Amino acid sequence: VSMAVMRVLEAEGGFKLEEHVKFVAGHSLGEYSALTAAGALSVADCARALKIRGQAMQAAVPVGEGAMAAILGLDIETATQVAQEAAGDDVCAPANDNAVGQLVLSGSVAAIERAVEIAKEKGAKKAMMLQVSAPFHCPLMQPAADRMAEALSAITITAPVVPLIANVTADLVEEPEEIRDLLVKQVTGMVRWRESVLALRDKGAKRLLEVGSGKVLTTMLKRIDKEVQGDPVGTPEQIDAFLKSL
Repeated sequence: VSMAVMRVLEAEGGFKLEEHVKFVAGHSLGEYSALTAAGALSVADCARALKIRGQAMQAAVPVGEGAMAAILGLDIETATQVAQEAAGDDVCAPANDNAVGQLVLSGSVAAIERAVEIAKEKGAKKAMMLQVSAPFHCPLMQPAADRMAEALSAITITAPVVPLIANVTADLVEEPEEIRDLLVKQVTGMVRWRESVLALRDKGAKRLLEVGSGKVLTTMLKRIDKEVQGDPVGTPEQIDAFLKSL
């Protein structure tokens, strides 16, 4: 959907990303969309890579052995402490630092269940298990990371027309081999989205465009920094409004 919107912007509005945009970023799978929009990946290669990624992540952990939980109302430091206390001999790790007070933990079922109770004891406003098919962005995904390393080694990655703010570092990356390495690390690493948005702000970004379906990231932005403008660009009306604003 994100790439379909990009093609509409290009065809209907003569939009060129490198002329109007300073940086790109994407949340988890969206990082592939961001790289494709910036010309680092072809649409075909991106689609093939994401098919492998989805299959590999699903196969990495047997159904019923992994889980994820949303933790609301705790900062990243406290949520990390919760994960460490809950882990024991199992796996429990921060998977998504989405916004201020909005985090996700990932790992073994028993550890995540313990984490939910520990988070409540530490003052979380809400701690709840998520309905997910696998424990994404944690060390249990290492088999999927290995598979992605193999798959990405066969794909051409070129320098994006504008830098990417990477999920796992919350910092700029432009060099193709570094991008390849970070995409592999992203499978097991935490999505540092809150820090990524703050990095964009600190580098001068004043308007963030959520190109694609929905406005989840735009909503998160309000919890990260209210001074940065966020606009979803996905519906025909939103596309027209955005093009008129250029």
